[in-house]
Amino acid sequence: MKAVCWHGKHDVRVDTVPDPQVCNSGDAIVKVSLTCICGSDLHLYNGLVPAMKKGDILGHEFVGEIAEVGSGVTRYRVGDRVIVPFPICCGACWYCKHELWALCDNTNPNSWMMEKLYGDTGAGIFGYSHLYGGYSGGQAEYVRVPFADVGLEKIPDGIPDEQMVLLTDVFPTGYQAAYYCDINPGDTVAVWGCGPVGLFAMKSALLLGAERVIGIDRFPERLEMAHVQCRAEVLNYEEVNVAQELQNMTGGRGPDSCIDAVGTGIEGAYDSVKQALRLESDRCSALRQLIKACRKGGTVSVPGVYSGFVDKMPMGALFAKGLTLKTGQTHVHKYLPHLVKLVQDQQIDPAFIITHRMALSDAPHGYRIFRDKQDSCIKIVMKPQGA
Repeated sequence: MKAVCWHGKHDVRVDTVPDPQVCNSGDAIVKVSLTCICGSDLHLYNGLVPAMKKGDILGHEFVGEIAEVGSGVTRYRVGDRVIVPFPICCGACWYCKHELWALCDNTNPNSWMMEKLYGDTGAGIFGYSHLYGGYSGGQAEYVRVPFADVGLEKIPDGIPDEQMVLLTDVFPTGYQAAYYCDINPGDTVAVWGCGPVGLFAMKSALLLGAERVIGIDRFPERLEMAHVQCRAEVLNYEEVNVAQELQNMTGGRGPDSCIDAVGTGIEGAYDSVKQALRLESDRCSALRQLIKACRKGGTVSVPGVYSGFVDKMPMGALFAKGLTLKTGQTHVHKYLPHLVKLVQDQQIDPAFIITHRMALSDAPHGYRIFRDKQDSCIKIVMKPQGA
């Protein structure tokens, strides 16, 4: 089969690789009908995530049709159209039973790596390095899905793949980011980053009762989409002093909640240098900004991926202002039934973020334009079959 494989920093290729096989009774083989390039895939592409190996198959956002099932799979059968959440979950451990799905204890065979880095482990993730289990990803024609009875969700009849594929990661991630804000009627929510997760965080904040959403970015096409599709007031951080503008827009108090959806700020150059010199292992300029901007007693929600140590964190501000900080990988399984119903009821069309459609064979080009923000690229979907 064909698959998008990692060969090093800024080097992805569409290779011919062996077809996946059923290895355990709970496995399913999914024939991928649509897959995406995610913003967090760029961390792999840019060489920022450890434990990648040449030939690793990328991708954790995909939907498809079940082509084969193991003898232990009871909920699904060949031919079912399915959503595949990006975290791989066993359904039986303490964390799964408490709906902390992305913290599953049993699906990362390389848990020792995460324990060494972070003190504990999390769930395995499709196509996201050996740190998260070394599972083959969904930018391929076929994928093996372990724990299929737990990990899959049927696609309702009549709902197109382009809507459902956004429910594998970015829509639930944006929704969880807003959900973590404990939004009350009348709240103002500011979102750093108007990429796919940020856009869904704004949409979700409105669905959860926010009165105002504010989107912060520098790319005109992203700011326009935030304004048109999410009814957001927008700030270009290259043109205004974001902290001052947020104070002006909220009567001097600051936003009730601030969401870090991998935004960038004025301290970005500082962090780039520190990271290059290995003096810090992650960038946190947006995080510093929103901690300082959030109102006293407010909430800081971080769906953006951080994988290492950061420098100059304003812990004094976090403490003195009495802020609540909520972070983590998305518990997709928790939100999926509700989000599917929102789509069914036509309360939201997730496909609004898609700007580019291409064949799997065009993946190297897709990665480049997505990384470089070329051609007004916000979200890419790819068709593996027949590519």
